Amino acid sequence: MTTTPEHDKRVAEMKFFSVYPHYVTKVEKKGRTIKELHTVIEWLTGFNEEKLQELIDEKVTFKTFFERATLNPNAELIKGVICGYRIEDIETPLTKQARYLDKLIEELARGRKMDKILRVKK
Repeated sequence: MTTTPEHDKRVAEMKFFSVYPHYVTKVEKKGRTIKELHTVIEWLTGFNEEKLQELIDEKVTFKTFFERATLNPNAELIKGVICGYRIEDIETPLTKQARYLDKLIEELARGRKMDKILRVKK
């Protein structure tokens, strides 16, 4: 299943600051911490807490958020279905990156161990 141009545009224009509180609520409701959420976001994007707060304060879109990110080289190991789309089949890079983030947060909320979420090889 591929995404539509309209869907990709909607993802690009979403404001990160407006979605971030939902991420916090989702993980805290499941007994995880904001620190763990920030660890996951930093692993994927390279943004530490200070930089993340700057982006939130700046009210950047997902497009800008991921343009400024340094994506983890192991991000391509993130696979599965999120929001009705198989990540591996998403062709638009920005939409794929946004779904990587969604998938990591879902895994965190579901109680997956951090080393598995961060794709640590043993």
